[in-house]
Amino acid sequence: MSKDFFNSRAATWDETAAEKDAGRLEAMVERLDIAPGAAVLDVGTGTGVFVPYILKKIGRSGTLVCLDYAEEMLKAARAKNFTGHISFLCADIEDTALPDNAFDAAVCYSVFPHFSNHPKALKEICRILKPGGRLYVCHTSSRAFINDIHRSIPDICGHLFPENDAMQRMFEGAGFTEISICDGQEDYLAGAQKPG
Repeated sequence: MSKDFFNSRAATWDETAAEKDAGRLEAMVERLDIAPGAAVLDVGTGTGVFVPYILKKIGRSGTLVCLDYAEEMLKAARAKNFTGHISFLCADIEDTALPDNAFDAAVCYSVFPHFSNHPKALKEICRILKPGGRLYVCHTSSRAFINDIHRSIPDICGHLFPENDAMQRMFEGAGFTEISICDGQEDYLAGAQKPG
């Protein structure tokens, strides 16, 4: 159901739903502890709204894999012809078939509520991160705002952001440590680390 929802909206997503304030996107990526040269997985890349900001962060020596399960969203991202060491993967984050210990960081920008099984997705992300690798779950809107928007759309009314204590427990259950959750009035950023 949700894959059809996103595929059907891919062509108009940037105009109707995506964050348009470059300053907010730049401010968010600056909060992510991702080093130049890092190997990064962009989970639920969508139309690639956050991709140029991640590419700038990792520089010319970094690599970025853009993963999404909605084919039309990924097609829209690919059509933007980003430059850098970038590849696209159509897969579900719950079962990626990616190798163990492959990435320095994973970024879930504006996607986490849409995972059908949050614990399973987090365990898969933990598996494919390198020891010491970091996961970032981030939005350029608040958790409460996102939940209100999703409740108003019948196709995704159940795609809600968990409460902070539930997020903490899910991170821990997936094997993450060094967990931080910043549930702000204007944005949201949760970070966690795979033990080294």
